[in-house]
Amino acid sequence: MRPPPRLLLPLLLQLVGRGIAAPPADSLSQLPAPQNPKIHLHKTKQVLSWEPVSLDNDTRPVVYRVQYKYSTSNDWFNVDISEAHIWVNCTKITSTKCDFTPTSLSKGFPLHFNISLRVRAELEDRVSDWVTVPWFQHFRNVTIGPPENIWVTPGDGSLIIRFYPPFDIEATSKATFLYYVHYWERAGIQQVKGPFRSNVIVLKDLKPLSVYCLQVKAQLSVTEPDISRFGHLSNTTCHETTVDASTKLQQIILIAVGTFLLLSVLAGGCFFLVLKYRSLIKHWFQSPPSIPLQIEEYLKDPAQPILEALEKDSSPKDDAWDSVSIVSFPRKE
Repeated sequence: MRPPPRLLLPLLLQLVGRGIAAPPADSLSQLPAPQNPKIHLHKTKQVLSWEPVSLDNDTRPVVYRVQYKYSTSNDWFNVDISEAHIWVNCTKITSTKCDFTPTSLSKGFPLHFNISLRVRAELEDRVSDWVTVPWFQHFRNVTIGPPENIWVTPGDGSLIIRFYPPFDIEATSKATFLYYVHYWERAGIQQVKGPFRSNVIVLKDLKPLSVYCLQVKAQLSVTEPDISRFGHLSNTTCHETTVDASTKLQQIILIAVGTFLLLSVLAGGCFFLVLKYRSLIKHWFQSPPSIPLQIEEYLKDPAQPILEALEKDSSPKDDAWDSVSIVSFPRKE
Protein backbone atom coordinates (compact mmCIF):
# COMPACT_ATOMS: atom_id res chain seq x y z
CA MET A 1 0.00 0.00 0.00
CA ARG A 2 1.54 3.33 -1.04
CA PRO A 3 1.69 6.16 1.52
CA PRO A 4 -0.69 9.02 1.03
CA PRO A 5 0.53 11.75 -1.29
CA ARG A 6 0.58 14.25 1.54
CA LEU A 7 3.16 12.08 3.34
CA LEU A 8 5.55 11.80 0.38
CA LEU A 9 7.00 15.30 0.69
CA PRO A 10 8.01 15.00 4.37
CA LEU A 11 9.49 11.60 3.63
CA LEU A 12 11.61 12.97 0.79
CA LEU A 13 12.78 15.88 2.91
CA GLN A 14 13.77 13.47 5.65
CA LEU A 15 15.79 11.34 3.24
CA VAL A 16 17.56 14.39 1.83
CA GLY A 17 18.35 15.65 5.28
CA ARG A 18 19.98 12.35 6.18
CA GLY A 19 22.18 12.59 2.98
CA ILE A 20 21.70 9.75 0.57
CA ALA A 21 25.06 8.70 -0.92
CA ALA A 22 25.45 9.37 -4.68
CA PRO A 23 26.08 6.38 -6.87
CA PRO A 24 29.81 5.66 -7.46
CA ALA A 25 31.32 7.29 -10.50
CA ASP A 26 32.13 5.16 -13.49
CA SER A 27 35.72 3.97 -13.17
CA LEU A 28 36.18 4.35 -16.92
CA SER A 29 35.82 8.14 -16.60
CA GLN A 30 39.26 8.25 -14.89
CA LEU A 31 42.33 7.99 -17.18
CA PRO A 32 45.55 6.33 -16.03
CA ALA A 33 48.25 8.82 -15.12
CA PRO A 34 51.44 9.22 -17.20
CA GLN A 35 54.29 7.12 -15.85
CA ASN A 36 57.98 7.83 -15.20
CA PRO A 37 58.08 11.58 -15.80
CA LYS A 38 61.62 12.92 -15.78
CA ILE A 39 63.41 16.14 -16.56
CA HIS A 40 66.48 16.09 -18.80
CA LEU A 41 68.97 18.90 -18.18
CA HIS A 42 72.05 18.86 -20.42
CA LYS A 43 73.88 22.08 -21.22
CA THR A 44 70.98 24.41 -22.10
CA LYS A 45 68.46 21.63 -22.76
CA GLN A 46 65.36 21.53 -20.51
CA VAL A 47 63.11 18.67 -21.58
CA LEU A 48 60.31 16.99 -19.62
CA SER A 49 59.35 13.52 -20.86
CA TRP A 50 57.01 10.71 -19.77
CA GLU A 51 55.65 7.40 -20.92
CA PRO A 52 52.47 7.45 -23.06
CA VAL A 53 49.07 6.47 -21.70
CA SER A 54 47.49 3.58 -23.60
CA LEU A 55 43.81 2.57 -23.54
CA ASP A 56 42.72 -0.95 -24.45
CA ASN A 57 39.26 -0.27 -25.91
CA ASP A 58 39.69 3.30 -27.11
CA THR A 59 41.63 4.35 -30.21
CA ARG A 60 41.13 8.06 -29.75
CA PRO A 61 44.36 10.01 -29.17
CA VAL A 62 45.20 10.92 -25.61
CA VAL A 63 46.47 14.46 -25.10
CA TYR A 64 48.58 15.85 -22.27
CA ARG A 65 48.74 19.04 -20.27
CA VAL A 66 51.86 20.33 -18.50
CA GLN A 67 51.83 22.94 -15.72
CA TYR A 68 54.61 24.64 -13.78
CA LYS A 69 55.11 26.74 -10.69
CA TYR A 70 57.96 28.49 -8.94
CA SER A 71 59.03 27.58 -5.42
CA THR A 72 57.97 31.04 -4.25
CA SER A 73 54.35 30.50 -5.32
CA ASN A 74 51.55 27.97 -4.80
CA ASP A 75 49.85 28.73 -8.11
CA TRP A 76 50.17 26.40 -11.08
CA PHE A 77 50.24 27.77 -14.62
CA ASN A 78 49.65 26.09 -17.96
CA VAL A 79 52.65 25.84 -20.26
CA ASP A 80 51.41 27.61 -23.38
CA ILE A 81 52.36 30.47 -25.66
CA SER A 82 50.51 32.95 -23.47
CA GLU A 83 53.51 32.85 -21.16
CA ALA A 84 55.77 35.41 -22.80
CA HIS A 85 59.04 34.26 -21.23
CA ILE A 86 58.42 30.57 -22.01
CA TRP A 87 56.66 30.72 -25.38
CA VAL A 88 56.19 26.94 -25.45
CA ASN A 89 52.89 25.13 -25.96
CA CYS A 90 52.49 22.00 -23.85
CA THR A 91 48.71 22.11 -23.46
CA LYS A 92 46.60 19.45 -25.19
CA ILE A 93 49.59 17.97 -26.99
CA THR A 94 49.92 14.40 -28.26
CA SER A 95 53.68 14.32 -27.80
CA THR A 96 55.12 12.71 -24.68
CA LYS A 97 57.68 15.43 -24.07
CA CYS A 98 57.72 19.14 -23.43
CA ASP A 99 60.83 21.03 -24.51
CA PHE A 100 61.67 24.24 -22.61
CA THR A 101 65.12 24.66 -24.17
CA PRO A 102 65.83 28.35 -24.86
CA THR A 103 65.49 29.40 -28.49
CA SER A 104 65.30 32.65 -30.39
CA LEU A 105 61.65 32.95 -29.29
CA SER A 106 61.74 31.25 -25.90
CA LYS A 107 64.03 32.00 -22.98
CA GLY A 108 63.00 28.87 -21.12
CA PHE A 109 62.95 28.78 -17.34
CA PRO A 110 65.45 30.99 -15.49
CA LEU A 111 68.54 28.91 -14.83
CA HIS A 112 68.75 29.92 -11.15
CA PHE A 113 65.04 29.42 -10.27
CA ASN A 114 63.55 26.41 -8.51
CA ILE A 115 60.89 24.96 -10.81
CA SER A 116 58.21 22.31 -10.25
CA LEU A 117 56.41 20.58 -13.12
CA ARG A 118 53.39 18.31 -13.33
CA VAL A 119 51.64 16.51 -16.18
CA ARG A 120 48.31 14.75 -16.69
CA ALA A 121 46.50 12.90 -19.49
CA GLU A 122 43.20 14.12 -21.02
CA LEU A 123 40.64 12.56 -23.34
CA GLU A 124 37.68 14.86 -23.94
CA ASP A 125 35.92 15.05 -20.55
CA ARG A 126 38.10 12.37 -18.95
CA VAL A 127 41.32 13.27 -17.15
CA SER A 128 44.00 11.53 -15.10
CA ASP A 129 45.60 12.47 -11.83
CA TRP A 130 48.45 14.95 -11.87
CA VAL A 131 51.94 13.47 -11.73
CA THR A 132 54.46 15.91 -10.23
CA VAL A 133 58.17 15.96 -11.02
CA PRO A 134 60.50 16.81 -8.11
CA TRP A 135 61.56 20.44 -8.23
CA PHE A 136 64.79 21.25 -10.01
CA GLN A 137 67.15 24.13 -10.61
CA HIS A 138 69.08 24.17 -13.86
CA PHE A 139 72.40 25.28 -12.35
CA ARG A 140 72.13 22.69 -9.58
CA ASN A 141 71.03 19.69 -11.64
CA VAL A 142 72.42 20.28 -15.12
CA THR A 143 74.85 17.85 -16.79
CA ILE A 144 77.80 19.90 -18.04
CA GLY A 145 79.50 18.75 -21.20
CA PRO A 146 83.10 19.53 -22.20
CA PRO A 147 84.09 22.87 -23.72
CA GLU A 148 83.19 23.13 -27.38
CA ASN A 149 85.20 23.81 -30.56
CA ILE A 150 88.61 23.28 -29.01
CA TRP A 151 91.55 24.12 -31.23
CA VAL A 152 95.24 24.22 -30.31
CA THR A 153 98.04 26.31 -31.82
CA PRO A 154 101.58 24.96 -31.22
CA GLY A 155 104.16 27.56 -30.21
CA ASP A 156 107.83 27.81 -29.22
CA GLY A 157 107.82 25.38 -26.30
CA SER A 158 104.15 26.14 -25.66
CA LEU A 159 100.58 25.30 -26.66
CA ILE A 160 97.85 27.93 -27.07
CA ILE A 161 94.37 26.48 -26.38
CA ARG A 162 91.15 28.21 -27.46
CA PHE A 163 87.56 27.00 -26.98
CA TYR A 164 83.95 28.00 -26.28
CA PRO A 165 82.12 27.39 -22.99
CA PRO A 166 79.78 24.38 -22.70
CA PHE A 167 76.81 26.75 -22.90
CA ASP A 168 76.15 30.47 -22.71
CA ILE A 169 75.48 32.18 -19.40
CA GLU A 170 73.93 35.62 -19.14
CA ALA A 171 76.34 38.36 -18.14
CA THR A 172 74.02 39.40 -15.31
CA SER A 173 74.01 35.90 -13.86
CA LYS A 174 75.96 35.04 -10.72
CA ALA A 175 77.35 31.96 -12.41
CA THR A 176 80.59 31.59 -14.30
CA PHE A 177 82.75 28.88 -15.84
CA LEU A 178 86.23 27.91 -14.66
CA TYR A 179 88.47 25.72 -16.79
CA TYR A 180 91.12 23.08 -16.11
CA VAL A 181 93.66 21.59 -18.54
CA HIS A 182 94.92 18.02 -18.12
CA TYR A 183 98.10 17.58 -20.16
CA TRP A 184 101.05 15.23 -20.37
CA GLU A 185 104.03 14.52 -22.57
CA ARG A 186 103.42 11.41 -24.62
CA ALA A 187 104.16 8.39 -22.37
CA GLY A 188 104.68 10.84 -19.49
CA ILE A 189 102.95 11.78 -16.22
CA GLN A 190 99.68 13.74 -16.37
CA GLN A 191 99.60 17.26 -14.95
CA VAL A 192 96.67 19.60 -14.25
CA LYS A 193 96.66 23.38 -14.53
CA GLY A 194 93.83 25.65 -13.46
CA PRO A 195 91.42 27.08 -12.70
CA PHE A 196 91.38 29.58 -15.57
CA ARG A 197 88.59 32.09 -16.13
CA SER A 198 89.56 32.84 -19.72
CA ASN A 199 88.75 30.56 -22.63
CA VAL A 200 92.23 31.17 -24.03
CA ILE A 201 94.88 29.19 -22.13
CA VAL A 202 98.63 29.12 -22.80
CA LEU A 203 100.70 26.17 -21.56
CA LYS A 204 104.28 27.44 -21.19
CA ASP A 205 107.67 25.93 -20.37
CA LEU A 206 107.14 22.86 -22.52
CA LYS A 207 109.91 21.01 -24.30
CA PRO A 208 110.44 22.20 -27.89
CA LEU A 209 109.71 19.69 -30.65
CA SER A 210 107.92 17.37 -28.20
CA VAL A 211 104.44 15.82 -28.46
CA TYR A 212 101.96 16.70 -25.70
CA CYS A 213 98.41 15.36 -25.24
CA LEU A 214 95.68 17.30 -23.44
CA GLN A 215 92.05 17.42 -22.29
CA VAL A 216 89.96 20.39 -21.12
CA LYS A 217 87.26 20.38 -18.44
CA ALA A 218 84.80 23.06 -17.29
CA GLN A 219 83.52 23.80 -13.80
CA LEU A 220 80.27 25.69 -13.20
CA SER A 221 80.61 28.01 -10.22
CA VAL A 222 77.60 29.86 -8.77
CA THR A 223 77.96 32.34 -5.88
CA GLU A 224 74.32 32.58 -4.75
CA PRO A 225 73.41 29.91 -3.94
CA ASP A 226 76.82 28.30 -3.54
CA ILE A 227 76.94 25.69 -6.33
CA SER A 228 79.94 24.00 -7.91
CA ARG A 229 79.57 21.34 -10.62
CA PHE A 230 82.30 19.78 -12.76
CA GLY A 231 81.72 18.90 -16.38
CA HIS A 232 83.01 16.11 -18.58
CA LEU A 233 86.52 16.02 -20.01
CA SER A 234 86.97 16.73 -23.69
CA ASN A 235 88.38 14.19 -26.12
CA THR A 236 92.15 13.71 -26.02
CA THR A 237 94.17 15.54 -28.67
CA CYS A 238 97.96 15.49 -29.19
CA HIS A 239 100.14 18.27 -30.62
CA GLU A 240 103.87 18.85 -31.20
CA THR A 241 105.51 22.01 -29.91
CA THR A 242 107.72 24.07 -32.22
CA VAL A 243 110.77 26.36 -32.04
CA ASP A 244 111.01 29.92 -33.39
CA ALA A 245 113.40 31.01 -36.17
CA SER A 246 116.06 32.49 -33.86
CA THR A 247 116.17 29.37 -31.70
CA LYS A 248 116.40 27.18 -34.79
CA LEU A 249 119.23 29.34 -36.19
CA GLN A 250 121.07 29.07 -32.89
CA GLN A 251 120.71 25.30 -32.98
CA ILE A 252 122.07 25.18 -36.55
CA ILE A 253 125.06 27.38 -35.59
CA LEU A 254 125.78 25.28 -32.51
CA ILE A 255 125.66 22.08 -34.58
CA ALA A 256 127.99 23.57 -37.23
CA VAL A 257 130.47 24.86 -34.63
CA GLY A 258 130.38 21.55 -32.77
CA THR A 259 131.04 19.61 -35.98
CA PHE A 260 133.95 21.90 -36.91
CA LEU A 261 135.51 21.56 -33.46
CA LEU A 262 135.13 17.80 -33.57
CA LEU A 263 136.80 17.57 -36.97
CA SER A 264 139.61 19.90 -35.79
CA VAL A 265 140.26 17.73 -32.76
CA LEU A 266 140.35 14.60 -34.90
CA ALA A 267 142.72 16.20 -37.41
CA GLY A 268 145.04 17.44 -34.62
CA GLY A 269 145.05 14.05 -33.01
CA CYS A 270 145.94 12.35 -36.29
CA PHE A 271 148.78 14.83 -36.92
CA PHE A 272 150.18 14.30 -33.42
CA LEU A 273 150.13 10.52 -33.89
CA VAL A 274 151.94 10.82 -37.22
CA LEU A 275 154.71 12.89 -35.64
CA LYS A 276 155.07 10.63 -32.65
CA TYR A 277 155.05 7.33 -34.53
CA ARG A 278 156.67 8.51 -37.78
CA SER A 279 159.29 5.78 -37.90
CA LEU A 280 156.81 3.09 -37.16
CA ILE A 281 154.44 4.43 -39.80
CA LYS A 282 157.33 4.67 -42.30
CA HIS A 283 158.21 1.08 -41.53
CA TRP A 284 154.58 0.02 -42.11
CA PHE A 285 154.30 1.80 -45.44
CA GLN A 286 157.88 1.12 -46.77
CA SER A 287 158.09 -1.68 -49.35
CA PRO A 288 160.44 -4.58 -48.45
CA PRO A 289 163.81 -4.79 -50.36
CA SER A 290 163.68 -6.84 -53.53
CA ILE A 291 166.33 -8.95 -55.32
CA PRO A 292 167.22 -7.89 -58.89
CA LEU A 293 165.60 -10.02 -61.52
CA GLN A 294 168.90 -11.32 -62.97
CA ILE A 295 170.15 -12.43 -59.55
CA GLU A 296 166.81 -14.02 -58.80
CA GLU A 297 167.08 -15.99 -62.07
CA TYR A 298 170.69 -16.92 -61.24
CA LEU A 299 169.66 -18.22 -57.85
CA LYS A 300 167.04 -20.29 -59.52
CA ASP A 301 169.50 -21.68 -62.15
CA PRO A 302 173.25 -21.07 -61.42
CA ALA A 303 174.26 -22.78 -64.69
CA GLN A 304 173.08 -19.82 -66.78
CA PRO A 305 175.78 -17.25 -67.83
CA ILE A 306 174.02 -14.43 -66.06
CA LEU A 307 177.04 -13.11 -64.18
CA GLU A 308 179.11 -12.76 -67.39
CA ALA A 309 176.27 -10.77 -68.96
CA LEU A 310 176.17 -8.49 -65.99
CA GLU A 311 179.92 -7.87 -66.18
CA LYS A 312 179.63 -6.95 -69.86
CA ASP A 313 176.80 -4.58 -69.17
CA SER A 314 178.75 -2.90 -66.39
CA SER A 315 182.10 -2.52 -68.36
CA PRO A 316 183.04 1.10 -69.21
CA LYS A 317 182.45 2.21 -72.78
CA ASP A 318 184.50 4.55 -74.87
CA ASP A 319 183.24 8.05 -74.93
CA ALA A 320 182.09 9.12 -78.37
CA TRP A 321 181.25 12.46 -79.76
CA ASP A 322 180.56 13.97 -83.13
CA SER A 323 182.71 17.13 -82.97
CA VAL A 324 184.64 19.27 -80.54
CA SER A 325 184.78 23.07 -80.70
CA ILE A 326 187.41 25.12 -78.87
CA VAL A 327 186.37 28.62 -78.08
CA SER A 328 188.97 31.16 -76.90
CA PHE A 329 188.68 34.81 -76.05
CA PRO A 330 191.53 37.37 -76.66
CA ARG A 331 193.12 38.73 -73.52
CA LYS A 332 192.41 42.32 -72.84
CA GLU A 333 195.45 44.64 -72.42
